[in-house]
Amino acid sequence: MKILAVCGLGQGTSLILRMNIEDVLRELGVNAEVDNMDVSAAASERADYIITSPQLAPLLAGHKAKVLVVESFLNKAEIRRVLQEHLAPGSPPPPLPSLPPGLAP
Repeated sequence: MKILAVCGLGQGTSLILRMNIEDVLRELGVNAEVDNMDVSAAASERADYIITSPQLAPLLAGHKAKVLVVESFLNKAEIRRVLQEHLAPGSPPPPLPSLPPGLAP
């Protein structure tokens, strides 16, 4: 499973969010790859879930990933609640979209 932590510039704020997501996932016993980036890079990145702010979520509305919103990137309780609402422990991640013919490995 791949999760993107997204902020406006992809620097410090998304890094803090990524670290908090990783902490919460570890507490929940969920294995996932978590990356941080800016909103424009995230628009073209493959992922299962994107976690971002209410202000940036509309910019990712067309993404194939499920966009999850948190008000505070520092609030682990809120991050935990949002993740628990969308991730059932032990359940498989949603499938990633297939690559077009000719681009598959």
